[in-house]
Amino acid sequence: MLRLYDSLTESLRPLPSPGRPLRLYVCGITPYDTTHLGHAFTYCSYDVLIRFLEWQGVPVRYVQNVTDVDNDILREARAHDEDWQTLGNRWVRRFIDDMVALNVRPPDAYPRATAAIPEIIRTVEVLLSQGHAYEREGWVYYRAQHAPFGCLSHLPPQEWLRVSAERGNDPNDPRKEAPLDWVLWQASGRGEPAWPSPWGPGRPGWHIECSALANLYLGPCIDLHGGGTDLSFPHHEAEIAQSEAYTGCRPFARLWVHTGMVCLEGVKMSKSLGNLVMVSDLLQRYPADALRLYFGSHHYRQSWSYNEGLLAERAGQAAAWGRAASVGGRVPAGAVEACEQRFHAALEDDLDTPRAIEALDSLAGQLLSAPRSGPDSSGAAALTRLAAVLGLRLGAPAPEPRVIAGWGSHRKQFE
Repeated sequence: MLRLYDSLTESLRPLPSPGRPLRLYVCGITPYDTTHLGHAFTYCSYDVLIRFLEWQGVPVRYVQNVTDVDNDILREARAHDEDWQTLGNRWVRRFIDDMVALNVRPPDAYPRATAAIPEIIRTVEVLLSQGHAYEREGWVYYRAQHAPFGCLSHLPPQEWLRVSAERGNDPNDPRKEAPLDWVLWQASGRGEPAWPSPWGPGRPGWHIECSALANLYLGPCIDLHGGGTDLSFPHHEAEIAQSEAYTGCRPFARLWVHTGMVCLEGVKMSKSLGNLVMVSDLLQRYPADALRLYFGSHHYRQSWSYNEGLLAERAGQAAAWGRAASVGGRVPAGAVEACEQRFHAALEDDLDTPRAIEALDSLAGQLLSAPRSGPDSSGAAALTRLAAVLGLRLGAPAPEPRVIAGWGSHRKQFE
């Protein structure tokens, strides 16, 4: 049985078995300066999870959003004298191209936040009627005293104000009742995008969009919620407060699974710091399978620093696996089965991709050293089949057809 580390309980917990498609929501990109390694590591990690579940016969209903209107996007658009929608759409298309190149299984729904404005407004109206929110001068805020801050991040209260300010909160907003209160709806300034609302023209805050989209596409209670560990506070904790108050369904998510941060020289990659390593640049020098193996060599919960030397080693490993799958020799059935069992056990244990890679590397090594006489290709077929669970193509000329078709369909709304 697959067990994953739940950030809420800080323990390994079995994945829910709902008897229907598993409902997974993963927070998506704010579309500018994509796709950097941090993005790719996160979405490739959930891709392996989904592939492993589907390999075991568990259907998955996967939703990933796009935060297509945001203060940072508007600031970036002004800096480049570009329409905010044009800028956002361009970066989303680039992100999609990178996901296709990396052979990432597309989400079943890929909504932009601005496509759900009516649902967002409806959610905010209910939160206001319940007393969880209040309106000031066309802005609507959620009362942070009603939020379970610290439940996922396990941050001590003395850290909340500092960390929330680093992650988008304005503690000095004079309209607020309290510094940690967050924006549900904000009045738009001159020349900024705006939608009509009961509180005047404006646009949604960041946290509320994911609550509204998760409920719209997956229902009031979901099985698994994911994202980078830097989203646990305040974003995901705000989601819990909003969603459980709005729907009355508890828990909002049965399992919270967070990925580690990717660093450059020990400092987390971020747009604000400008220390980004872009996937599109690396794909010009390394095959996609090399990047997938490089990501998989780090446990999804592990934070790590980019090292091009280690990436080059994974490129050599990917090439060796490709040779083993195409020209490898005969490996005894028992040895093949043993490698498959190790692979399966590793992924069932908190999606331990480094150990899973070790199992397949052992199989690839046996294939390359085994005699090539006879027609037996079961070892090579097993290597190809199991490597696909990790998102590898092993010499296939193109990404999987479902990857191309699914992302191609999503891309149309950003053209």
